[in-house]
Amino acid sequence: MTSDQQADVSDWEIREGLPKLTDPFIQQYLEGREALIEQEISRRSDSSFRQSLTPLAVEACRIVSRIRDEEHRTVWSGQSLGESLQQDEVSPYPGMTFALARDRMEMTKTWQIVSKMPKGALLHAHLDAMIDVDWLVDQLMKTDGMSIWADQALVDLEARGNGYVIFQYEEVMSPATISIWDAGYKARKCVPVLEAAKSFPDGGLEGFKSWVKTRCTITLDESLNHHHGVNAVWQKFASCFPIIDSIMFYEPIFRASIQKFLHEIVLDGIKWVDLRMDFVAHYWKKGSKTPETGHEALFQAFEEVVEKFKGTDEGKDFWGCRFIWTTLRSWDKRAIIGDMKQCIAIKKSFPHLIAGYDLVGQEDKGRPLADIVPELFWFKKQCMEEGVDIPFFFHAGECLGDGDATDHNLFDAILLGTRRIGHGFSLYRHPLLIELVKQKKLLVESCPISNEVLRLTSSIKAHPLPALLARGVDVALCNDDPAILGVGEIGLTHDFWQALQGWENLGLEGLGSLAENSVRFATYWPDQSAKEWNKDIKDGVFGQGVRAARMREWMSEWNAFCEWIVREFAADYGSEHDE
Repeated sequence: MTSDQQADVSDWEIREGLPKLTDPFIQQYLEGREALIEQEISRRSDSSFRQSLTPLAVEACRIVSRIRDEEHRTVWSGQSLGESLQQDEVSPYPGMTFALARDRMEMTKTWQIVSKMPKGALLHAHLDAMIDVDWLVDQLMKTDGMSIWADQALVDLEARGNGYVIFQYEEVMSPATISIWDAGYKARKCVPVLEAAKSFPDGGLEGFKSWVKTRCTITLDESLNHHHGVNAVWQKFASCFPIIDSIMFYEPIFRASIQKFLHEIVLDGIKWVDLRMDFVAHYWKKGSKTPETGHEALFQAFEEVVEKFKGTDEGKDFWGCRFIWTTLRSWDKRAIIGDMKQCIAIKKSFPHLIAGYDLVGQEDKGRPLADIVPELFWFKKQCMEEGVDIPFFFHAGECLGDGDATDHNLFDAILLGTRRIGHGFSLYRHPLLIELVKQKKLLVESCPISNEVLRLTSSIKAHPLPALLARGVDVALCNDDPAILGVGEIGLTHDFWQALQGWENLGLEGLGSLAENSVRFATYWPDQSAKEWNKDIKDGVFGQGVRAARMREWMSEWNAFCEWIVREFAADYGSEHDE
């Protein structure tokens, strides 16, 4: 518009009879519009939490929104930063793909804030995907007696990329006469790991470490190549676990891993963890020639490390952690029943450590819950006969299907009495199930970064979680498998930060509600019957037991956190800066 046109605009408006924003009927429309927006906001799952905020917390949330808006205009706009992007570089934008945004996000003020946030409980985390792979490889290299074997000679890139590789403790090893990298290598023959590393054909020791990491993680390219589809990335994802487990489940490394895990989650503001784990891999006690035939030694070691940690200054306020026992859904009936028997046996030996039962693995490739109903009913009957109660916490709806057998796992999970839903990615397509989830007070364990890396969504902006929040579904943010997914840090800050940046309706107050949900829906000891669980969930902070006490403790930490935000940032981003 030219300057002459701008000068004439008022006369033009008068001639055309264009209404003004100040006209009563326009104001009436705008008031109705605001009322409609407020009505929808009142139906969100975080509505009551927002209404309960103290004035100081309200101000903290506004400050964070101002900081986020500033970063949208600067950090996430390359041109605003004066950056000169090369032709093959990606222009930054808010909510961009995690793998490309990670380094940049960790330099922001919002990252500084979210990293300090009390995040409550981590409700969906697979133990053997929670330990930083670089650290794990370093432990491998410095642990006496560790060896490597493969199902073939690792003579070329194809063999090194796809061969079956395992690390294992060996009491006595003589130097290998033939390298594992040479054609004459005999399959499954143990080679000292340091010897193999130093003779690695592509860079020696450091090249070996990099190679192991690529075998244990989703690489950047694999994370971004969504056009290859879900099945391809799941094939790589599943291949990581046997290698990681073969390193992690040797007792000295296992104990060190749990200690590191506890240190990092407490540092990230997490006070409770519900861990999932399948028990396929063998556990080796220190110096043992053979692996354990059962799982008691693993649970004993785990408990000892946790209790020792809780006795330190660092861990004195940590609430604890329990396991949701998981079975591979791809197994046949005999294998599943056998694993269920082991679950019950461990529950009887370590009742305080086993909190529930689940089935894991790629839903699209595994057996649907409807097919496993006979085994699940058998499991419930067997639990009653053995005098234990092991509730269900099912993965369901971790898929792109709409009405296929995998998508229908959601129906079965709810009908079978699951207390929470793992992922629930496809739940937003089911209005009736959404109402049932709300009526039954079920929580969805949402894992946005995992869903992105495993190709269910292209970015946080396209994730369906905001649809569930808007419809009143209770949700907690979880990190699923951060070590394998290439997240780096094993806490929740990355997922919380992505949600804050990607969903304008959420804000810090929305993050607070998600964290409070995690505390409300955690599987604290002692066990609760279905009736006790439901009452405790509904009573929330007004209840009388452990759950209510921990919700009150978290709320105190939340208010202290909000006070820190105001104290730290109000001078530059306080209410007086509103236009």
